[in-house]
Amino acid sequence: MTALPLPPDVAPAPGPLQDDFHRFMRAWATGIAVVTSRRAQRPMGCTVTAITSVSLRPALLLVSLARDSRTLAAIQEEGAFGVNVLSAEQTGLAGHFATAPGDRFAEVPHHLVEGVPLLNEALATAVCQVEHTITVADHTLVLGHPGRYGGIRALAPLIRFGGSNVHLPRN
Repeated sequence: MTALPLPPDVAPAPGPLQDDFHRFMRAWATGIAVVTSRRAQRPMGCTVTAITSVSLRPALLLVSLARDSRTLAAIQEEGAFGVNVLSAEQTGLAGHFATAPGDRFAEVPHHLVEGVPLLNEALATAVCQVEHTITVADHTLVLGHPGRYGGIRALAPLIRFGGSNVHLPRN
């Protein structure tokens, strides 16, 4: 793992500049997903909005996770993770995987694909093998090669915009 901490003179200071950055990022609409993996055979997962395509050839996805995330620890241990894109119908799951303590999978229907837990009703899923991780400031960027896709359904996506979940109509 390569660590690239920000120098103190570049890191955002608490206060107005930090608030400006927060307001700026709230102007960026993004999809919501649950990233999953397993640790000691136990499913782990968390809600993310920081996910993006990096490359088509080869196919690479990037997810950003807090350095102290239990899901990140599971991904680093297993070398694989799932990305579960949420539909507008799954606002409750977004909140559940963002805040629920303990076993977040206890009452959530899921199945395993190549040992990775995937949510049964996700809008779309992908299973990724970790290609590279980069630690930057308080997060770790995980680059993964998706090899299995599933659940691609004709539903409206769940979007985060302005600090709230937004439901877009399906065309």
